[in-house]
Formats: sequence, structure tokens, C-alpha cells
Amino acid sequence: MAELAALDDPKARAVNEKHGDDHGVNLSRLRALAKRLKTQQELSRRLWDTGDTAARLLALLICRPKAFERDELDVMLREARTPKVHDWLVNYVVKKSPHSEELRLAWFVDPDPVVASAGWALTTERVAKKPEVLDLVGLLDVIEAEMKDAPVRLQWAMNHCLAQIGIEHTEHRTRAMDIGERLEVLKDYPTSPGCTSPFAPVWITEMVRRQNDK
Repeated sequence: MAELAALDDPKARAVNEKHGDDHGVNLSRLRALAKRLKTQQELSRRLWDTGDTAARLLALLICRPKAFERDELDVMLREARTPKVHDWLVNYVVKKSPHSEELRLAWFVDPDPVVASAGWALTTERVAKKPEVLDLVGLLDVIEAEMKDAPVRLQWAMNHCLAQIGIEHTEHRTRAMDIGERLEVLKDYPTSPGCTSPFAPVWITEMVRRQNDK
């Protein structure tokens, strides 16, 4: 914890806080520290229990994803209220867990929109890797009906799923593009030069173009 405190940079903290993350540790330095520590499950749990955001990010880098029980991951997700901790927990730990499919189904219908966004994130991965376990038409129906008015974190997750369906599945591409055009979610989101807009029709078009260029 002392080492993490020494790495805290006020400028980095100011930038991170604009995105809802209350820590000031440069992520490259955090990863270097994790590389030195290597996998340490017990230390990971102790770091998580501090409640400190930087400590929790480090915990997720040095943990053993398959060592967590299903209910333990559920509690951790509900505790992970900052975006970066939430995202790393889902992407670095839950996706590698034997409980990921069970949690995906439970979180997808959770009344808490932040928890539900994790269910959508896991579903988006299935769109690309295991579409056979999904009802893609049903997903598009839900997105069409609910994405426009969804809370921000949930809306982003649903939009990502919409784009992924359009990118990966040609038979649903026209409908995915149409839903994006009509709902206009993230249409005006500021995008840095060289980056792809998160507006689904633009995102789908660009990623399909890249696939065709390979």
C-alpha cells in the first residue's frame, strides 16, 4: 500500500476522476509492479479487501481467476463501483472463470444497471466466440427497445453488443445498422483522431472494412 501511495500522481488522479476512477497511479507502473509480484492469490484478496481503487486494480492483475467461487465474484462485482475496477474484473477475471456463463445469465437480468452491464459485456464476448448459446434476434429486440433510455454504463454495454453483432454476423448486419441509425446512441460522442467512433453504424462499417482489407 505504501508503494502504491508513492506512485500516486495528482495529475493522473485528476484525469482519472473525470472518468469516475478515484486513483492516480499510472497503469504502466501498476502493471510493472504486478509483473514483479507475479501471481499471489492471498495477497490479491488482501489488496481487494482494502477497498482502495489502485490496490484493487493491482489485486486483479496478480490474482488467480479460476480460484474465485461464483458467489465471491458476484460480491466483488457489486463492490466494484469504479469503471476501471469493474472493467478489469469482468475482462481479466470473470471471463477466465469457470463460473462466467452462470454469472453472465444472472447479471444480464439484474435490476442494478451497473451489474447488468457486466452481463452484457460477457454476452458481447459470446457474440464473437460462442454465438450458438445466444438468441441474436432476441438480443437485437432488447437493444432496440431499451438501449435509447438505458443508464449510461448499461447503454455503452448494449451499444457494444449491437456493434459486435453487426460486425460478426452478416445476416444481422443490416438490422444492427438500422437500429443504430434510428436510436442515434453515441452518434455525437467526441472521438479522437485515429480512433473509431462508438456510434454503432460507423463502428460496424469501419471494423468490417478492416476485416475485408486483411
